[in-house]
Amino acid sequence: MSIDELRRDIDDIDEQIVQLLNKRARCALQVGRFKKEAGLDIYQPDRERDVLEHVRRRNGGPLDDGAVTRLFERIIDENRRLERVVHEGAPRRPAASEPN
Repeated sequence: MSIDELRRDIDDIDEQIVQLLNKRARCALQVGRFKKEAGLDIYQPDRERDVLEHVRRRNGGPLDDGAVTRLFERIIDENRRLERVVHEGAPRRPAASEPN
């Protein structure tokens, strides 16, 4: 396989990752609505710990568990921010393609 073919594969994978991250974000927005209606706190450390444990168990490498943990901590942070948008009415950050 050539470097150009590998880069095309990476581009395709990146597109899939973005689609999945946005699918996860839509779920987080729904969770935020539920938490607001139920009067629940946004930050739920037990659930976040469970998510991190789950992805580490599912990790087959070559990323090590520390890398997977760091990536998912960032994903969780961004999804928690989206939940806050719904829960508290905090301002939403514009998408990169949106004007400021």
